[in-house]
Amino acid sequence: MKLSEELKWRGFVNQTTYEDISVLDGNPVSFYFGVDPSADSMQIGNFAAAMMVRHFIDHGHKAYLLVGGATGMIGDPDGKANERNLKTLEEIAKNKAAISAQYSQVFAGKEFTLVDNYDWFKDVNFLDFLRNVGKYVPMSQMLGRDFVQSRLGSEGAGISYAEFSYSLMQGYDFVHLFRQYGVTLQLCGADQWGNSIAGVDLIRRLNGKEAHVYSTPLIINKTTGIKFGKSEGGAIWLDANKTSVFKFYQFWLNADDAGVIDYLKIFTLLTKEEIDQLDQQRQSNPGLRQAQKALATAVTTLVHGAERTASVERVTNVLFGTADINSLSTAELDALAAEIPTAAVGKTIVDSLVETGIASSNGDARRLIVGNAVTINDQKVTEDRQITNVSLIKKGKNSFILVR
Repeated sequence: MKLSEELKWRGFVNQTTYEDISVLDGNPVSFYFGVDPSADSMQIGNFAAAMMVRHFIDHGHKAYLLVGGATGMIGDPDGKANERNLKTLEEIAKNKAAISAQYSQVFAGKEFTLVDNYDWFKDVNFLDFLRNVGKYVPMSQMLGRDFVQSRLGSEGAGISYAEFSYSLMQGYDFVHLFRQYGVTLQLCGADQWGNSIAGVDLIRRLNGKEAHVYSTPLIINKTTGIKFGKSEGGAIWLDANKTSVFKFYQFWLNADDAGVIDYLKIFTLLTKEEIDQLDQQRQSNPGLRQAQKALATAVTTLVHGAERTASVERVTNVLFGTADINSLSTAELDALAAEIPTAAVGKTIVDSLVETGIASSNGDARRLIVGNAVTINDQKVTEDRQITNVSLIKKGKNSFILVR
């Protein structure tokens, strides 16, 4: 498919300044996509936009990936009532390094240039910036931003000059990259449309040239109707220290049936033929959840690599399939122990159930055993006994204890 066709098929069509996106099928353009170091990891909302970026790269366009060291010192206004707390310089440096590493993982094997807006803002003189940039930005344009209106409204707590100036700084990023590298397109998330348009307007006013913005749509969970990417534990992060590889994999494995095909198009590089086949399997036998399994494998591999994905699949097969607990390596047992309750070898079944909170009392534990609700290594148990080796206790389908 041509890029414009792929963007339409995958669901990456949202707001854009292009009259016809088929222009993207022509000569290569230089574009940029940015993430502020407000945290030490991207979330899967950023990842959706990054996957759109990946298709632009794959179709021959030249990518500049920006880490916002300068704008990160201010904090991206997000429409909430209160100002963001300023990050320390040490936090920003740590976050920049972490996000840069995630860029390298997500775009492994692809050509891109990494840039940091701190590199050009650190030498900008305040008076020169006001004369050469601020003079050309209409106040009506800045006051019209949604985040400004929400802060100045009756429910808002006001806004500082620093956060008010954020869109001006982001607009100047576009100007600098246009002048330095010939960048004529910014890719962004749906929530960054207003800030991105500021750059298009500045390039027109300062250089008399045309530039464009292309945004990814907000991904909605069709079952709940809310923004996709949240779990009961909060946001889903790309950093394994914030969202474990196991939880990351399980999040995709548990994707809603109504949206799983859309998620395959957006978050994976599977072809149309592969996704169409998964859709047919979903419709003919949804209970097998082949689409969800393919989604979990593909996304986890992109973010965490094939080796860690294979490992978490083995752990999942022990918990929810027929694989033997003894097939897991020590590292995989350690990973499993971080996700489910553990008990020590040598304890009885009853003691293990009670100490981990699976049963409320010894009597409750015995009733579960007698009622055939407990298995050890997938074998039903009918009486209490000591557990003498590494084992997996299950109560029902979703309550587990690792004995080691």
